[in-house]
Amino acid sequence: MEKALIIGASGGIGSAIAAALKARGVAVTELSRRGDGLDVTDETSVAAALGGLAGPYDLIFVASGALEIDGAAPEKTLQSVTAQAMADQFAVNCIGPSLVLKHGMHLLPRKGRAVFAALSARVGSIGDNRLGGWYSYRTAKAALNQMIHTAAIELGRSHKDAICVCLHPGTVATDFTAKYAGRHKTVPPAEAAQNLLAVIDGLGTGDTGQFFDWAGKPVTW
Repeated sequence: MEKALIIGASGGIGSAIAAALKARGVAVTELSRRGDGLDVTDETSVAAALGGLAGPYDLIFVASGALEIDGAAPEKTLQSVTAQAMADQFAVNCIGPSLVLKHGMHLLPRKGRAVFAALSARVGSIGDNRLGGWYSYRTAKAALNQMIHTAAIELGRSHKDAICVCLHPGTVATDFTAKYAGRHKTVPPAEAAQNLLAVIDGLGTGDTGQFFDWAGKPVTW
């Protein structure tokens, strides 16, 4: 791997991924709202940021995302669902990565291995949902999974060696999860980054369009 683009590079996982890649000698381009004013929910912002880059990139990693937006916590009951909170979750967790993929396709090589990976979450799995709750976040991540799976089919027609996947990082000790980790075992961002990069390193073209956890195990849709 020679070049990588990290979207959401100022966050806990994004910054750890960037640091781990730099330690390998990879040339890393980092973009984020905090550092560059990139708003993944605004197509004009995404198009301008990615349109100004020169590829190809061996890896495009989307680490942007949000669990609580404007004080709207994950819903415990259906009565807590609001249109605004659900729209906000879709904008950040589904539309954002989808726009990055749309405007980032030209940055992937037409020939040769390349990976587009977006952070998803196990709670976005419909088949694995046994506890309920967290309506908006779950639904937005499930929608992201469908977008990545569908886009992988199209991408495979023009970029036959490209791999497009969703990744579940586990529960990582960041500000993102601080209020919600509870009794879940957490790992430091640096460890999560190494886990995710190990999964990415092991991916083949037959894995495109799939959903994997931090240990490389498939997650049910």
